[in-house]
Amino acid sequence: MEIQENIINKVANSGLITLNLEDFYHKGERVIYDIKDNLFHGLMLREKDFRAFIKDHDWTQYQDKNVGIICSADAIVPTWAYMLLANKLQPHANEVVFGGLETLDAVLFTKALAKINRDDYANERVVVKGCGDIDIPVAAYVEVTNLLTPVVKSIMFGEPCSTVPVFKRKDVTV
Repeated sequence: MEIQENIINKVANSGLITLNLEDFYHKGERVIYDIKDNLFHGLMLREKDFRAFIKDHDWTQYQDKNVGIICSADAIVPTWAYMLLANKLQPHANEVVFGGLETLDAVLFTKALAKINRDDYANERVVVKGCGDIDIPVAAYVEVTNLLTPVVKSIMFGEPCSTVPVFKRKDVTV
């Protein structure tokens, strides 16, 4: 007599929606433009020299790249210099931000997550996937939590088989 057991996939039947933030990762190259290379004696920016650089530099090398603008030197850099860089980079780059790679990734994720249709998650139980092949910045997890909390039934972190509760809507009964 053969006994056959039916294996039930409780995770598949749980009604959980898994949201993988890797799906929102912009695959474009990330580069940093450090304005320190434009400083006079590593101390300050000279307008005439900087404007000549801005005019003559090949900005096409930033085509479709994601660019963070920083100054790693302790120097006097006027705000307009960053504005000039952004103006020249913008027609070529996919994204231009003031800040390093962490800021750049945060901005890229924020823009990508803003395209989420929150109605797709209304009254759903959502698991935000916690591990994968891409290092997801904490800012992305905060952003998706801010976006979904007003509409979901619950938010969990991790994998459907092992989650950490983050938020659960309290049923309001009158």
